[in-house]
Amino acid sequence: MTQSPSATEPQLPAVREEIVAYYEQGKEDARLREGTGRLEFWRTQDILRRLLPGAPARVLDVGGGTGIHAEWLTGDGYEVEVVDPVPMHVERAGRLPGVTARHGDARALPAEDAVYDVVLLLGPLYHLPERPDRVRALAEAYRAVRPGGVVVAATINRFAGLNDMLMQGNYFLSERRVRTDAVSDDGRHMPSPDDPIFTTAYFADPAEVPGEFTEAGLVCEGRYGVEGVAWLMGGVEEWLDDPERREAVLAATRRIESEPSLLGASGHLLTAGRRLP
Repeated sequence: MTQSPSATEPQLPAVREEIVAYYEQGKEDARLREGTGRLEFWRTQDILRRLLPGAPARVLDVGGGTGIHAEWLTGDGYEVEVVDPVPMHVERAGRLPGVTARHGDARALPAEDAVYDVVLLLGPLYHLPERPDRVRALAEAYRAVRPGGVVVAATINRFAGLNDMLMQGNYFLSERRVRTDAVSDDGRHMPSPDDPIFTTAYFADPAEVPGEFTEAGLVCEGRYGVEGVAWLMGGVEEWLDDPERREAVLAATRRIESEPSLLGASGHLLTAGRRLP
């Protein structure tokens, strides 16, 4: 069920046009359902199933896209609401049985205070290069979650681009190498006609995320490398096609998911926090 923004909702800060345009291409849903992207999807699902309270519980999926996680969460018995700044995402998520979807920005959530058991931010922090905006999004999650509730946020790791470019061989192209090295320095990825792989984004140092949680009022309780080092290994796509090997990969990645020395090697990081009672 899709809900339209009401006149009483707060004025939303502008989301960059290039970010909306990138996601309006509709590629994100398929990315997580095919190829190596399945590792990110299955591992996110695995981690959340261990972190979230039992169903039924009320989940606000901020930046939930087309509802790829809302779909299985609803199937598990959760009551899920998606908030997303991309109109196409809202429309598609709203078609899913049992899912409510509305337009909104992580920095000014169209949500009442302290009414959700869980708030997920599995994408918004990717596209907030400025720390005050990231803290504001986390503070909005704090406001919306009930005392004792859980907030889980995803970040892209600082050297994910460099590792990905090396793995694909694109790092040996001089123009790609210059851009990739710049992102490694300060985390700021800007789109370019010569490098249209991604849009405006921030690649976070894993060490800085807990401080942003704390500044927003949340108590950080755990960090989890999503893909671990498996995503950098040749043959991972074929392993994921084989049920037995897939389970072995998932188990191995789970084994090292919170090892401090390996957190930054993962492509993505999930950070879990709680609003104290």
